[in-house]
Amino acid sequence: MQILPALDIRPIRVGGLLLPSNVLMAPLAGYTCYPFRMLAYELGAGLCFTEMCSANALKYNDRATKRLLLTAKDEPVKAVQLLGGNPAVMEMMAKSELLEDFDIIDINMGCPVPNVFKSGEGSALMLDKKRAAAIIRGCKKSGKIITVKCRVGIREEELFAAEFARICEDAGADMITIHGRSRSMMYDGEPYRKEIEQAKAAVSIPVIANGGIFSVEEAVKMLECTGADGIMIARYGLENPFIFTELTGKPCQKTPFQILTEQIELAAQYYEETFVLSYIKKIASYMMKKRRGTKQYKERLYKSGSLEELREVIALIFADDSERGNNGGLLSD
Repeated sequence: MQILPALDIRPIRVGGLLLPSNVLMAPLAGYTCYPFRMLAYELGAGLCFTEMCSANALKYNDRATKRLLLTAKDEPVKAVQLLGGNPAVMEMMAKSELLEDFDIIDINMGCPVPNVFKSGEGSALMLDKKRAAAIIRGCKKSGKIITVKCRVGIREEELFAAEFARICEDAGADMITIHGRSRSMMYDGEPYRKEIEQAKAAVSIPVIANGGIFSVEEAVKMLECTGADGIMIARYGLENPFIFTELTGKPCQKTPFQILTEQIELAAQYYEETFVLSYIKKIASYMMKKRRGTKQYKERLYKSGSLEELREVIALIFADDSERGNNGGLLSD
């Protein structure tokens, strides 16, 4: 597999940790559970995060939220993403036993979803820089590595990534990931790479570029245009997990069918059947997007009511080796 020469893939130091690569997997609600994180690490990701976990929900011992924290001793680096707007609650949860297994706490300051924004959490923290800094300082008291994920701004006409990056660094953040879109853009539109470049020039901590990366070529463009220390893959990591091998050159001879079969078995070790069925159906649905002639199986996939049925339909969709690239990845249309 040929790696494009412009792609600056290398180890990266975050706090006291040296990550094996500067290609990161984003925290994605409903997807980045323990099995998927282990898959991304296997394929070359340098760091993966849990799904977004509400600090308030953890404070009240919410069972569903606590399940998002599931990890195991073989996870190379354990990173949790914490959502919250109250500095005292964020500090308390950062120090809590619930997070004692985690090496890194990533603070969500970028979620654009309306109910999160209205509650003063996620990207709303970019409008309250004093409170954002207080949250970072409080979480730092846990003794863990603290990172921040944010956006380039709230509205396209008012972007301030460099200013916010400096605030995060001054408050003690060890790394910042910047989504190149504003909050008003949600998940669509061309990322503002220049804003990320300016943020990178403004701070000495690592800056990771995120947003709009759906190919190796776009990864190259993001790194070249921003000068960032690394990139973060989001939804495309679900569609084509082999993007991590394509970017890092880490060998992988497994097929999509093997990958999904292993995901079923690993998930079944840690979660109840209902969760496994839901999770695998979502991952399989993403991965079959680029596979020709598989739409006929989609309804059957979603109607699978047991792991046995799920395995059967996964075999029908993914067992054809003709849909495999040289590295076991998906063919692009």
